[in-house]
Amino acid sequence: MANLPYGIPARDLDDDDLRRELQHLHETRHATLLGGSEDALQTHTDRMLEMEQEFLRRFPRDGAPDELRTRAGSRRRAGQPVSGPDLPE
Repeated sequence: MANLPYGIPARDLDDDDLRRELQHLHETRHATLLGGSEDALQTHTDRMLEMEQEFLRRFPRDGAPDELRTRAGSRRRAGQPVSGPDLPE
């Protein structure tokens, strides 16, 4: 049997498993940062990035920023001009 140090590859997880695994990684990140070894932190980081990249590949709309979290969206909501080809920065 092959050695799978990071578990099942993210691309092989079904959608529900991917979401659950990603949520668990986010929940355990702080504890790994504060109490984990350097190797544990690197493994956690690698696995988290793998899961996040797969999540964004499958669900690009879920990963898109909320318009109000962008400068342009906030300016639009406030009725201010939004920079573009016709306006200065």
